[in-house]
Amino acid sequence: MGVGERKGSVLEDLIERAGGCAVIDGGFATQLEKHGASINDPLWSALCLIKDPHLIKRVHMEYLEAGADVLITSSYQATLPGFLSKGLSMEEAESLLEKSVKLAIEARDKFWDSFKDVPGHSYNRALVAASIGSYGAYLADGSEYSGCYGPDTNLEKLKDFHRHRLQILVNAGADLLAFETIPNKLEAQACVELLKEENIEIPSWICFSSVDGENAPSGESFQDCLDILNKSNKVDAIGINCAPPHFIESLIGKFKGLTSKAIVVYPNSGEVWDGRAKRWLPSKCFGDDKFELFAARWRDAGAQLIGGCCRTTPSTVRAISNALRGLTETSLDSYQL
Repeated sequence: MGVGERKGSVLEDLIERAGGCAVIDGGFATQLEKHGASINDPLWSALCLIKDPHLIKRVHMEYLEAGADVLITSSYQATLPGFLSKGLSMEEAESLLEKSVKLAIEARDKFWDSFKDVPGHSYNRALVAASIGSYGAYLADGSEYSGCYGPDTNLEKLKDFHRHRLQILVNAGADLLAFETIPNKLEAQACVELLKEENIEIPSWICFSSVDGENAPSGESFQDCLDILNKSNKVDAIGINCAPPHFIESLIGKFKGLTSKAIVVYPNSGEVWDGRAKRWLPSKCFGDDKFELFAARWRDAGAQLIGGCCRTTPSTVRAISNALRGLTETSLDSYQL
């Protein structure tokens, strides 16, 4: 699978076309809920692959209109065992994973066909990043923010959990892989070994979460975690997602000292998710104006891919795009579908 010339350059080319810093999309479940989707379920946003695929495509289009250079698929919490637990067959589960990529590709191609020949437009042809959520995301118990998987979880178990999903997403035509909210060194190692064992030739990034702004959620140092990733030629970018935005600038500085790979950041709004109670807790949040201000600071600090995660919206991504491209609101609005 994926055998042939390594295609890591497609991500490098996108970053270059975007002026040195590309824009990632924003919160997916947040936007689905705004459109009426009910996702209070262990499958979370992946439930819409079964019930409301048209909403998934709608949200992808909204982020493209907002200026996203990278679309992340709706597969974060889409897992084969998760679908099987709903009574679906293995064939149906595999088809839904494929659909997560196909919906994003269809949205990207439709959007790009509308703009590629328009003189002076500000968009890039977006890449589709297949989301691979952590094992903790599948458990739906908040452990992606603690890294506490228990004594029965070892390297081989994590690789077995991720392997088939990774194969399906690659074969579905994703441009790159996005491993998200990785909470510990063990799972980071599992991801790296899988990329090698499966001879994956499309680019990938691996993003950790952080609850203290200093370490991985497990308490392990980022130096220990990044040492594993730095040895892999299959990992093209390393970063942080779904951490509070006020952690990001210092973490970029930390990562700059630990890796020569591209740095990717897409924080949440600053609200805190209670994984056990399944609700957002009041917290100090970043509004779109702060994202616009800090996106430029994060770029100047060394980030090469910037977006938003939970509780951010197309409006947030538009603010980020404005900041990184030096565009006015009207210059993007004039090209909306």
